[in-house]
Amino acid sequence: MSDERFDELVADHELLEWAEIYGHRSGTPEAPIRQMLAEGRDVLLEIDPQGAAWVRKRVPDAVLIFLRPPSLEELERRLRTRATETEDKLRRRLAKAEVEIADAAWFDHVVVNDDPDEAAAQVAAILAESPEDGHVKDVPS
Repeated sequence: MSDERFDELVADHELLEWAEIYGHRSGTPEAPIRQMLAEGRDVLLEIDPQGAAWVRKRVPDAVLIFLRPPSLEELERRLRTRATETEDKLRRRLAKAEVEIADAAWFDHVVVNDDPDEAAAQVAAILAESPEDGHVKDVPS
């Protein structure tokens, strides 16, 4: 999508959330999300905490789950294994992750992604236990 089109979506308030991260902008169109919710369907977004804060403001009954790495050291190991980022970008991501992890308490749930299957099962349990009225029940972690 062109920068001009993205600017139009922002100006016309057509994005549920959007953010610029490391020089790249991304966002979630609001209309399809609202349509799915109106149909009684659950919607799962994979967004950063900045986007989650927007969702919290715009959809107050949303259930927010913070997917946390087991440690910053493990996150660094995973990112280095991917070998997709420059050293500078890696350092910026790790610094941002440290701040995000420290500020994750405002999410409804925090799931530690130590084992992908277990983390997925915990997320599925949270979604299954979230009632239709949007109020969150306690779910064992």
